[in-house]
Amino acid sequence: MAEVSPWVARWAPLIRPGQALDLACGSGRHARLLASLGHAVTALDRDAQALLGAAGQGIVTVQHDLEAPGAGWPFAPGSLAGIVVTNYLHRPLFGRIAAALAPDGVLIYETFARGNEIFGKPSNPDFLLNPGELLELAARGALRVLAYEDGVVDLPKPARVQRLCAVGQGFDLGAARLDRVNL
Repeated sequence: MAEVSPWVARWAPLIRPGQALDLACGSGRHARLLASLGHAVTALDRDAQALLGAAGQGIVTVQHDLEAPGAGWPFAPGSLAGIVVTNYLHRPLFGRIAAALAPDGVLIYETFARGNEIFGKPSNPDFLLNPGELLELAARGALRVLAYEDGVVDLPKPARVQRLCAVGQGFDLGAARLDRVNL
């Protein structure tokens, strides 16, 4: 079973109690982390077999292909306290992701970026973030960036990634429990 991303583990404690989403969750490694932090968790993926690993422990699984023609977005605007997205990129969802975040919500996003092709897959530019693209997502979604990284990681395998932790405009930075975050 895959280990939790250190980036997600670092920032997840900032998500206030409420509904959290692990988008394109695979076997649910981050859904389980969010549930362990006390959140009501929805784990969404198009792969029914992968979702079997995410089921249980207070996690609601949803099989849904967000990239299918005519696929709807199943989350109301402002309904999610936290959204975690790792190793997944479908650019048409950016606006919906930001809109689904509660005004005081937290978005934690980590995926592959241009330059990853030297390490292997994914190597298709359609699945690699352009320089600064996650920052653009945050700006378009009117989110405030708490942390951003763009570079090479060694674990779980060498890769070029971008990582973002951003919050809604209603997030109280003065009351944020940054002592829970491993800075």
